[in-house]
Amino acid sequence: MGMQRTPLLMSRILDRGATVAPAVEVVTATADGTRRQTLAETRDRAHQLAHALHEAGVRPGDRVGTFMWNGSRHLEAYHAIAGMGAVLHTLNIRLSARDLAYIIGHAEDKLLIVDADVLPALAPLLAQVPCVAQLVVAVEEGFEDWRKHLPPNAPPAAEYEAFIAGKPKRYAWPALDENAPLGLCYTSGTTGEPKGVEYEHRSQYLHTMAQCMTDAMSLSATDAVLGIVPMFHAMGWGIPWSALMLGCEQVLPHRFMTPERLAELLATEQVTLSAGVPTIWQGVKAAVEAAPDAYDLTALSRVTCGGSAPPPSLIRWYHEALGVEMIQGWGMTETSPLATLSRRQMQHSHAALSVDAQLANVAKAGQVMPGLELDIFDENFKRLPHDGKAVGEILVRGPWICAEYYRNPQPQRFHDGWLLTGDVGAIDADEYLIIADRTKDLVKSGGEWISSVDLENHIVALAGVAQACVVAQPHPKWDERPVALVVLEEGASVAAEAILAHCATGFAKWQLPDDVRFVADIPLTATGKMDKKAVRAGLAAEGYRLPDLR
Repeated sequence: MGMQRTPLLMSRILDRGATVAPAVEVVTATADGTRRQTLAETRDRAHQLAHALHEAGVRPGDRVGTFMWNGSRHLEAYHAIAGMGAVLHTLNIRLSARDLAYIIGHAEDKLLIVDADVLPALAPLLAQVPCVAQLVVAVEEGFEDWRKHLPPNAPPAAEYEAFIAGKPKRYAWPALDENAPLGLCYTSGTTGEPKGVEYEHRSQYLHTMAQCMTDAMSLSATDAVLGIVPMFHAMGWGIPWSALMLGCEQVLPHRFMTPERLAELLATEQVTLSAGVPTIWQGVKAAVEAAPDAYDLTALSRVTCGGSAPPPSLIRWYHEALGVEMIQGWGMTETSPLATLSRRQMQHSHAALSVDAQLANVAKAGQVMPGLELDIFDENFKRLPHDGKAVGEILVRGPWICAEYYRNPQPQRFHDGWLLTGDVGAIDADEYLIIADRTKDLVKSGGEWISSVDLENHIVALAGVAQACVVAQPHPKWDERPVALVVLEEGASVAAEAILAHCATGFAKWQLPDDVRFVADIPLTATGKMDKKAVRAGLAAEGYRLPDLR
């Protein structure tokens, strides 16, 4: 007879953490402290939410949008919507009004669950999205007057706690096809309108299992996890699913995202594992350096870093100053998102490597996750050698990789079952992926490519530099030339000449920036990456011209 033909549904694993570790807590940051509930309470409330959604007319396959911070109610929505067979559509709270209206309408969201403090950003759009039949508003202390933000033509709105009150604490999760849709997330990282990536139960089930492998990030039921990466971005990198399954303590920062508050949460909740983008870890580093005795981070073991490559100097600081392993991951919304991970020791023989060599490995994007295929190709789809030198576009395929965009196939992004990622890089002899850049962020000068990422990482390693952003600017002779925007650490004094001299120690003369501009800050995307598109647009708007250096 063989094995049972059991479909891979998220409902089979979501209740497990509460079953095996019912007293473990979910901790949500509040204005004056934390709000706490157990995993058992979280499960019960998720089942109540599923009943309430069903009574509101939500059925399997219907899209339910969330417009929320990382908090316990967002976690309950993950649990409930996935379990009942509806589609969790996580809306990016930092997107423009135009993009939000397009995304909600394109997805045809039937109901929206919204945090009260961000309702003012959503309310003006409601007239443009008639598909939304109901709002559910999650209220934190200080935002009890949320109804004043609703326009006269708003759909019916219920307060979250009243919406779930009195509902049964057990919902019979339905039997579904394992390829039924589970989640929907739109990416603005491509040209044109945002494009939706639909996640299925099978794909996220397998992604969850892969993420929970020891060689991934050693995620364990014994961990206290601070998920800083937004839950509205690529399913929170899959961490909410994994932590619910394992029974980890989850610490959720809600809207309190200053480096000092994050460092305080890391310390007071004895967090062992946290996840965020490089700008988050640069901010925490600055907070710790400014008040070295204020935060006890001895429990912290690992931080995962994705979204863009962390500077090698940042990886080294966490190792040397805190004894914390930084784990670099590479992926995107279309890859669910984990495609590669890099740790200090990726194989038995790495124990014999020097610390410098181990940290150099972490600075690479990592080795491919089990279950996926990943390779680099030239423009004719010819595979390139894995010698660490040949650079091509990165293509990836596997059971949790996007096959087409939601209601927008975009065949040019796919080839023979492969996803064309838009990233370029090399693969070395040890099968480590080394990201060179996004294709749109490379600087093509005189027919030669210059990596903006490499220049940025080199500049940030200079004492006194907090952040660096390198973008291409048009040039009449060389097509494009690099320009560096630099943010200095508070009180630091670094001359442009010193930055160029520092770059000259690692780059050829033709690769050096033609201009170094000091700025107060660098705009970030809605997911915390440097917004190079905005930087380029800002330079164009001010009529910027490269200095005549040649």
